[in-house]
Amino acid sequence: CLRVFTFKVRTMGSLSSAWVGDGTGVLLVLTTFHLPLFMMHFGQSNLYRSGDYGKTFKDVTPLINHTFIQTEFGIAVSPDHTGKVILTGVVSDIGGFRLFRSQDFGLNFASTDLPFEPLIQMLYNPADCNTLLTLSISLWLSEDFGATWKKIYDSVCLVRWGPKSNIYFTTNTNGSCNDKGMLELRKTADYGRSFQTIATKIFSFVLGGRFVFASIMTGTRRIHVSVDGGEHWNMAQLPSVNHEQFYSILAANEDMIFMHVDDPGDSGVGTIYVSDDRGTVFSKSLERHLYTTTGSDTDFTVITSLRGVYMTSVLTEDGALETVITYNQGGKWQTLRHPQNSHCSTDSSTNRPNRCRLHIHASYSTTMRMNVPMLPLCQPNAVGVILAHGSTGDAESALSPDVYVSDDGGYTWLLALRGPHHYAIMDSGGLLVAVEHTNSPVNQIKFSTDEGQCWNTYNFTNDPLHFSGMDSEPGSRSMNVSLWGYRNDFRKWVVITIDFRKLLTRDCDEGDYVQWLAHSADPSGPTDGCVLGYQETFLRLRKDSVCWHERDFSVSKTASPCPCTLDDYHCDFGYYRPENSSECVEQEEMKGHPLEFCLNGTTEQLQTSGYRKIPGDRCEGGFQPERKETDLMRMCISNALHTNSLVSIGSFGVMFRKAHYLDIESASKSSARVSVSFFFLPGLELFTMSDTCSFSIPLHCANNTLKNFSKETKFEFFIFLAS
Repeated sequence: CLRVFTFKVRTMGSLSSAWVGDGTGVLLVLTTFHLPLFMMHFGQSNLYRSGDYGKTFKDVTPLINHTFIQTEFGIAVSPDHTGKVILTGVVSDIGGFRLFRSQDFGLNFASTDLPFEPLIQMLYNPADCNTLLTLSISLWLSEDFGATWKKIYDSVCLVRWGPKSNIYFTTNTNGSCNDKGMLELRKTADYGRSFQTIATKIFSFVLGGRFVFASIMTGTRRIHVSVDGGEHWNMAQLPSVNHEQFYSILAANEDMIFMHVDDPGDSGVGTIYVSDDRGTVFSKSLERHLYTTTGSDTDFTVITSLRGVYMTSVLTEDGALETVITYNQGGKWQTLRHPQNSHCSTDSSTNRPNRCRLHIHASYSTTMRMNVPMLPLCQPNAVGVILAHGSTGDAESALSPDVYVSDDGGYTWLLALRGPHHYAIMDSGGLLVAVEHTNSPVNQIKFSTDEGQCWNTYNFTNDPLHFSGMDSEPGSRSMNVSLWGYRNDFRKWVVITIDFRKLLTRDCDEGDYVQWLAHSADPSGPTDGCVLGYQETFLRLRKDSVCWHERDFSVSKTASPCPCTLDDYHCDFGYYRPENSSECVEQEEMKGHPLEFCLNGTTEQLQTSGYRKIPGDRCEGGFQPERKETDLMRMCISNALHTNSLVSIGSFGVMFRKAHYLDIESASKSSARVSVSFFFLPGLELFTMSDTCSFSIPLHCANNTLKNFSKETKFEFFIFLAS
């Protein structure tokens, strides 16, 4: 079944679309024509609505009074699938902004004139989508789906919704958001009726999983982590960075964090560290990880179709770009296997002919304007399926890539389609579709019902169009795909919607499914399929079954525990895994040094054989390495809130940039001397200086400890270097 609809778009126009709800078939399309900013009042928008997955559309522009809609804010759809939609418009006659709000999937809209100019799209509260946030220079809140608004704070730089309707934001008392490292992180748990400052000297902050991360500036930048919403903080055991370097949280879930730490200099690479379940103690996971300093691009990809799998790119010592993958949440990385139906040409494998591998093109390739129209694609309900552009050779090639598919979460790959394509996963992986990416008009769509092993073609029109992209309902459960493009008259956008339900007419039954053991590499081995401590067996569609999953299809799986092995452990603090090894060895610079770190304001000593169980791992028995954390009953500094009291002490971090933390050992009321010990982060060189030195420092810089002295008194600090 095929339907065609044409949208009229004037020169200098744009088109955007959004699905509303889950399984409703509602698609909104916004076309916008506008002139440069000083002529904004000549802008014009048209709104179209489909209720049948894009097969037909109705012009509903009168519902928004033909108002010019801000395209940068797009169509804001609520994440709870209840049909809430917000459009932000510019009203020239009043010189202000107007919201158009729908609560019935775009059938009707109510309007509200805003008392401010919004700078960002409306932010829905995930816990209650009637509550909205947005920023002008100030922070504004609505508790009635945008009908009324109140200003709750001035001079706000960045805002995020947190769990349980908490609002986190940064602010600066001088009104400037450009003073990185001088911001305050505040939160409110009652929609702005009261506020709490939870950290100061903020450079940036991020929410991820159950963690709150704050990059705090005290000469250099340090990451602080909280697991209780900012009530208590711990300094992450990570290297500090200077103004030119950066941290980046690549992924965070309820168990752990993947953190990229930029290397010094303009190398474009850094190191991935993985955390413990507290987000505090980090271990080195992957070196020479590609993360450009110019465009801040990384190929790091979470493979959502199979647990524990992540993929990214590394820059080798000789400057080649390689794809690596981990199947156990960063415990071990390896290159991709070479697809059996693809070969390495001499053009792409002249330097290292014995390293014929598959390399995946992701964000970095698109930034470099390579012919890569789509990033790697996977979906949780399409178990094991990955679609991606790639090339085979000793390193990533600049030549035009092909499309590769994996049906087992990245263990094995198959050359699926020659040349670059747009692609989509549909029917929970039971249907894959693709359209060639070319400068010439197209009239053909390709589809596969066996997870990319065989492909069929369908001519969807006799009048080819310049193809721009495809769209299907999020979640990969739909059987409808919309193809967007234009014909020779570029002022008219054409959408062609294809319903593959007419192809897959039979509903799948019990006989269409087969049991599949995930992560299976050695069927004869007793621990085959054991990843993160347990085996998972899924019911998956047979390759030769041509049937429809049905929309409410849910993945069926069973789990059984495994005995612990080396693969269930990250290397512990101060240890690392050499390339092509499963064993953890001690870092050279840490040998002979005690492993100590600051946790909840006290010094902890770590006694370890080099292994720490991967967060979320469920293994039982088997390999159980010794590991013990001992509270040394010594105070240490890991406070993200009272950084003003640590200014001068923190300056040691500037003078001695490799300092890990400060441990204030003693402070006598009758003596004007205190001892401060420095400990060092593994992997970092120690600075050179004499064994002891002394200097004067104002008391208020350590007023939390030396509170019995007057603030005019000066004290001599003795610095003892840990040997």
